[in-house]
Amino acid sequence: MGKTIIEKILARAAGGRSVAPGDAFVVDVDIAVLIDSNFFPVYWREIRKVADPKKIVVVFDHRIPAPDRASARAHAVGREFVKRFGIERFHDVGPDQGISHVIAAEWGYALPGSLLVCSDSHTGSVGAFNCAGRGIGGADVVYAAITGETWFRMRPTIRYDIVGKLRPEVVSKDVFLSLAHTYGDHRQDNVEFGGPALADLSLDARRTISTMATELNAGFVVFEPDDLLIEYVRKRNPSPFEPQWPDPDATYKDRRVVDLSAMEPLVALPDAIIGNVVPVGQAAGEPIQQAFIGSCANGSFDDLEIAARVLAGHRVAAGVRLLITPASQAIYRQALKAGLIEVFTEAGAIVTSASCGVCAGGHLGVLGPNETCITASTRNLKGRMGDPTACIYMASPATVAASAIAGAIAHPGEFIGNMPS
Repeated sequence: MGKTIIEKILARAAGGRSVAPGDAFVVDVDIAVLIDSNFFPVYWREIRKVADPKKIVVVFDHRIPAPDRASARAHAVGREFVKRFGIERFHDVGPDQGISHVIAAEWGYALPGSLLVCSDSHTGSVGAFNCAGRGIGGADVVYAAITGETWFRMRPTIRYDIVGKLRPEVVSKDVFLSLAHTYGDHRQDNVEFGGPALADLSLDARRTISTMATELNAGFVVFEPDDLLIEYVRKRNPSPFEPQWPDPDATYKDRRVVDLSAMEPLVALPDAIIGNVVPVGQAAGEPIQQAFIGSCANGSFDDLEIAARVLAGHRVAAGVRLLITPASQAIYRQALKAGLIEVFTEAGAIVTSASCGVCAGGHLGVLGPNETCITASTRNLKGRMGDPTACIYMASPATVAASAIAGAIAHPGEFIGNMPS
């Protein structure tokens, strides 16, 4: 019986044993990523050994630079941990900082065919790189660092075959919102993406979809590899890797077609995504006080570029705060060289250093009572970005930028339709 990509990757990690839906098994972890949140006293316990320092990555991302004394103490604990065990893959405050999942991509830590774990729930982001990534508990990721192991129970896999081509005002965040609207909860499933139109999706676009699959409650999510991906990884990591493709006779719980040409700009209404998505036109006109573009899902160069295309020649509406956070300092520098930062600041936006910041509600733009925000980030749950009385709409960077100009939720086609691609 043929195997899916995820079944092949986990079978290798399980020492070559065959794994099937329903099986529980122990696996060897290729990379364990610890983030600054792991080093807070409520989670941290002293570690006396690690399995292999070369298989550990430490990234400060949620509260960076430290916005308070508790965060500063956690960072100090993390730095001592890195020093004690000689961990070389360390991303502290500075030129190499960024959100952990983006760092895993930029530095080639997420190798095709490998297994990566982190305590952050959006670790499935690395699935865009044919890497099986999973968010596990804080105690579990520490255990993985100590022993080099963790365990999983295999779920069945749903396959999505991508066809068609996106229109200029439609981006990968709209693809995710369409999946959430059409197919809903994937709580019992892994997800695999491939198909003839995969080549038309940039790696940034794929990463948005794999990151947001967490909000479908999917287990593992993974994309088929292609030449674009393999070349990208080889430029960043000389280590050998084995990309995985599904067998022609792989067994899926379901197989579905995603037609990109049928997509339109969408928005998730406040407090939930699944069962709560509508076309932008149905929410248009809702006044906003804050707009945010960033996070591991939508702080890529692609995201910043389309936001700049919308904002160019316009100003953010009076009474609206537009906050833009590149997902890494490398992306910030790329945007700076491309002239995007000038476009943002001329439009009246505030550009921050790379951090989870606004998305996680930790700092750099916490929402106040009864405010309304439209965000291109990962979650719109009540209280996620600040005060629990605030309302959070979720949409693409193009829609967020258009809304910031209008002062209310707006269709990106109003601003991008006549612009050159």
